[in-house]
This record gives sequence, structure tokens and C-alpha cells, in this order.
Amino acid sequence: MAQLARRPFSEAEFRDRLVETQQRMEEQNIDVLLVTDPANLYYLSGYDAYSFYVPQILIVTLDRDQPVGVWREQDYRCATETTWLDDENIILYTDAYIDSEKHPMQFVVDLLSEWNSMKTIGVEMDTYYFSARAYTALEQALPEGSLKDATGLVNWCRSVKSDREIEYHQHAARISERAMTVGVETIEPGVRQCDAAGAVYDALLSGTKDAGGDYPAIVPLMPSGRGTGSPHLTWTDNEYEAGEPVIIEIAGVVNRYHSPLTRTMFLGEPPAEAREAADIIINGLEAALDAVEPGVTCEDVELAWREEIEGTPVEKESRIGYSTGIGYPPTWVEQTANIRPGDETVLQPNMVFHMIPGVWFDEYGIEISESFRVTNDGAEVLADFPRELIVK
Repeated sequence: MAQLARRPFSEAEFRDRLVETQQRMEEQNIDVLLVTDPANLYYLSGYDAYSFYVPQILIVTLDRDQPVGVWREQDYRCATETTWLDDENIILYTDAYIDSEKHPMQFVVDLLSEWNSMKTIGVEMDTYYFSARAYTALEQALPEGSLKDATGLVNWCRSVKSDREIEYHQHAARISERAMTVGVETIEPGVRQCDAAGAVYDALLSGTKDAGGDYPAIVPLMPSGRGTGSPHLTWTDNEYEAGEPVIIEIAGVVNRYHSPLTRTMFLGEPPAEAREAADIIINGLEAALDAVEPGVTCEDVELAWREEIEGTPVEKESRIGYSTGIGYPPTWVEQTANIRPGDETVLQPNMVFHMIPGVWFDEYGIEISESFRVTNDGAEVLADFPRELIVK
């Protein structure tokens, strides 16, 4: 894996991605696409740096054979080190646009004006990195009616992975296995939660002998005790106590591709109802995995889960899974297909999902999840880790 550092994909693969994006733009009558989601920037350009706390914009047009990246001046080397873009397509704005009355989107508008590209412009309206101020800067400078919501356009291009992307998912799964093992071995009564989280984080970043790890888009979620009744708590500096439950939700990361994995453990004998709930969740999860094959829909997979748990004490109204892949904070969720009622997305080979039918009660919660790849024969579970309620 070392030889792939900074440039994990070929130029040919990037060109294929660009062509598909341009085809989708034509279908949606978009002349210019402004990409601001760092996962989509990475997908189309290869840009990978922790600089998304300031505006960064990738401009895709129908007539150019490369995107044009607009980054902060000090991030020039980040762009030349990581992207496939020619130097002329790396355009920089100065710090005069940072924390000032000027905004980098005004800089982009000036570029579009120079290119005579004041046509129909697609923007990712519902992303974490497209601010109200960015929208206002565009709206005030562009002709009325020229802006169009292009949320999800690039995300859907990402939904079916290449063989190289699948390879990175598989390496990430090996890291998830190792980090989960470290977590289970480290957590015990008397150990501080923060120390266990540190051990897990170390395993995620150091990776395996075949692939080093990277920072996950979501920090390890490691609640304990009553905190397991909520899905998104992290850790504290309290010591673990005998008898309490602990959830470990993590993701190994290789070249920004995530492989989430979740398990629940009890530091002592769990209540009988917790064992029962865990068995029901595992049975439902396995029924849903068995339903996976090309041609079925996301809601078909969810229905298999729902039919399996019908008549049991376990109920779940929220989704049981989602498409995953490239991730930057705050999420590794691809924000496209969801395994839930009403989602008619048809499964195709090399789609990747995280199936996490978590259930939360007043005193504890249980989460047991698997990341899987859709193959011609069904679901290929990425991680090899015992699918059970762990009792320590």
C-alpha cells in the first residue's frame, strides 16, 4: 500500500468519474457544477487534506477534460501532491478572503464571468460545507434563476465502487477487526473509558501490516452504562464498572474508504432480556443479509429484517443501514441509498453498505452491525468478527 500514498487512483479512473459526472449534469440540465463536499472533491480530483474548514470548491464544466479546483493559497502544495489536475487547473485565493467581508464564492463568480459560464449552475445545497453565506454570495452575483440544487449528483456517481475502491474497503475492514479486538481486550472494570478509546484510536491509525490507517470521519462511539441507550455518545474519563454494557462503533479507514463495525459487550452477565434482544437483532441482521442480491431494492432488504423480528420485543422505526464509502468529518454516510421502507434503490454489484440495526432501551442499547459489499451472489460481509453479544 505504501506506493499508493497520496495518489491512490489512476488518472484513467478519475477521467471515468468525470465523464459520468458530466453525463449526469447534462441529464439535469446543469452547465457548471460547484462541488463543495470534501468527499466529492476527493472522488473527482483526489484532493485530500485537512483544509475543509475553509471554503474549497471544485468546478466541473461540460466542456473541460479536468475539473478546476479553487483552494486557499497556502494549500497549493496539498493540491499538487494529491490531485491529478494540471497546474493550470489549480487556482488559489488569498487570505484576504478568509474571515473577511470577501468570500471565496465571490472569487469563483469572477472566474465564471471570465469563462462566460454564467449559465445554469448546480450547487450542493444540502451539504455540511456549503454555507448560507456561500449561497448568498452566489445568489447576489449570478443572474436570477441560474442556480440549481445538485445535491447528491456526485454522491450517486460514487454509489457503485470500482475494484480498486473495493480493495480499500477490504483493507479498512481488516483494520476494523484489529481495532475491535483491541477495544474488547482493553475494556474491563477499572479501566478509564478515555484510555480504552485511546487504545482503539491507536489501532485504527496504525492499521495493519498491509495498510496503515487514517482518521475516521466519525470518532469512535463508545458509550457505556445507560449511555448505550443513545446511539451517538462517545466516552468520558470515568472508569468502566462491573455489570455495565458498552458499545463500540468504529471504522477502519484506508484512503478515505470506511468499513464501519459495531459490537456490544457486557462487563458481566447481561440481563436475560438483553440476551434475547441481541439474538433477535442478530437473526434479523442475518435475514437481511441473506436478502441482499443484485436487482432487489433497499426496501426489500429492510422487509426481510422486519419480517424476521415481527412478533418479538424488538421494534425499530429508523433505517437499518445506509450506503457508505469515502468519508470526511462529520460522516462516513454516503447520503444516497438507505435500507428502509420506501427506498426503491436497486442494488448493484460493488455497492457497499453499513447495516446497523441498533435498538435502544431505557437502561441499555444493543448495536451489532456489519459492512457488506453487494456481489453477483449476494452480500459479502467485509469484516470477520464474531457476530454475537460479547460477555466479558
